[in-house]
Amino acid sequence: MPVITLHYDDLENLTGADRDTILERVRMIGADVERVHDDHVDIEFFPDRPDLYSVEGVARAMRGFLDIETGIPQYAVRESDVEITYDQEIGNIRPFLACAVVKGIKFTQHSIESLMKLQEDLHWGIGRNRSKVSIGVHDLDRVVPPFRYIAADPSYEFVPLDFEVPMSIGDMLKKHPKGVKFAHLLEKFDKYPLILDSEDTVLSFPPIINGTLTRVQDDTENLFIEVTGTDKSVSVALNIVVTAIAERGAEIESVQVCTPETAHITPDLTPKTRSISVGDADALLGLDMSHDEVLQALRRMRFDAAARSDDVIEVVVPAYRADIMHAYDIFEDIAIGHGYDRITPVLPETMTIGEEHPISRMKSSLREIMVGLGFYEVMPFTLTSETVHFEMMQRPQTSDTRGVTRVMHPITREQTMLRTTILPNLLEILSFNQHRELPQRIFEAGEVVSGGRNEVHLAAVAIDAHANFSEIRSVVDSVMCERRAAHDITESNDPAFIDCRCADIIINGESVGVFGEVHPGVILNFGLDQPVIAFEMWGLKV
Repeated sequence: MPVITLHYDDLENLTGADRDTILERVRMIGADVERVHDDHVDIEFFPDRPDLYSVEGVARAMRGFLDIETGIPQYAVRESDVEITYDQEIGNIRPFLACAVVKGIKFTQHSIESLMKLQEDLHWGIGRNRSKVSIGVHDLDRVVPPFRYIAADPSYEFVPLDFEVPMSIGDMLKKHPKGVKFAHLLEKFDKYPLILDSEDTVLSFPPIINGTLTRVQDDTENLFIEVTGTDKSVSVALNIVVTAIAERGAEIESVQVCTPETAHITPDLTPKTRSISVGDADALLGLDMSHDEVLQALRRMRFDAAARSDDVIEVVVPAYRADIMHAYDIFEDIAIGHGYDRITPVLPETMTIGEEHPISRMKSSLREIMVGLGFYEVMPFTLTSETVHFEMMQRPQTSDTRGVTRVMHPITREQTMLRTTILPNLLEILSFNQHRELPQRIFEAGEVVSGGRNEVHLAAVAIDAHANFSEIRSVVDSVMCERRAAHDITESNDPAFIDCRCADIIINGESVGVFGEVHPGVILNFGLDQPVIAFEMWGLKV
């Protein structure tokens, strides 16, 4: 979840309340205070509220929550003569575009930091690490409208941000740090998106990097903001950015986006209207609120609301609220606006006595065994990637990809699938802790997902200059002895281990694990430089 840095002087000025009041109440709108410093505070916000990813958004929400300024904020959008044309070819590459002009900005160090951090957090949240949305912010006074959004050849050159010499956009994907990081977003295309002004000055190469000429500086007063992407989320991201800047007194102006078929105006800050049932809200929240109390809670959360009948309330939702998709989302805001601290806890009428789940008892037993053998427990993520899981382990994907559960819309390239084994995670942890002294002995008794089913595995690794097959076999034999499980071993052909220095664990003729000395190629793939021994067991009985 995003952690937002809020400087007290800036936050107090934008909110109209003192820091103690803000710190005391901000938790109640869905936040966790991470660190309190002398001049600023770091606060973690829930990812479903991207409008709170900036000090401006937090101040706007807190003004309502503290009853300083309630109801929907009003943002005027003046018409401008700025246009951007959209070439036909770009429709097959990065087809969605939304733009705006913002004028009369008086930047400070805090406001520039807030804007840049908001941009990056939106790239991560709504943008899914720029795959769905990327945002470019430019000094309008350094370019000449109208603008063009085109598909350019890889040989096209300009000076990218943080560089001093021109590079071709094809080379940027290989040599520029941002290009290397995000090249996978454009790898299937022969041409790449560019935004140019009327004099062919490059504003940006979305979703990779901006041009250096339009860099925002302390003396920047007018901005051109462009948001490109692969779905309609571009409009939501633009609305969040421009309304945040407008909280500091800047003026929003529209841009005409001209496609080959039609033309439309952005940004569109028209609020959306939804109807809710007070009875449904009371039933879900367990409250008995009057119409006036519901209306007050909604206005405190920066909605406008009006009663339309004895049960129906019409709610006007601001354009920057990307999270309101259902009446239940509004019910949640009613609870927040009412105050969770004002809800009286009630014991359930039916009482039951909890009991530890058999799987939890088994995991506790495994932990006790491994700690007794001198291993430290770790808890890595269940999400991983094909690169770590297969390539770095030297295991062919064909061996178990039929059972792999993949993430449909991964946020990063490092989290594209659910693990089917634990050993790759443990080797990653060893690679992250090379600054620690040896030996290191770690284990996990955790869940993997194979064939759409959860299974409990036990895995352990040890790294030391003298680690060998005899040591890891003694560990495996000890674990099986403690579990009173009679077993045999046979030679294994697992490519993650050294040939003839690994074995499969057999119970009743079925393979239930593997152990041995990890292959040098695997060790080098994880950046390690000492021998590693490991085991993994599955099919564990409760």
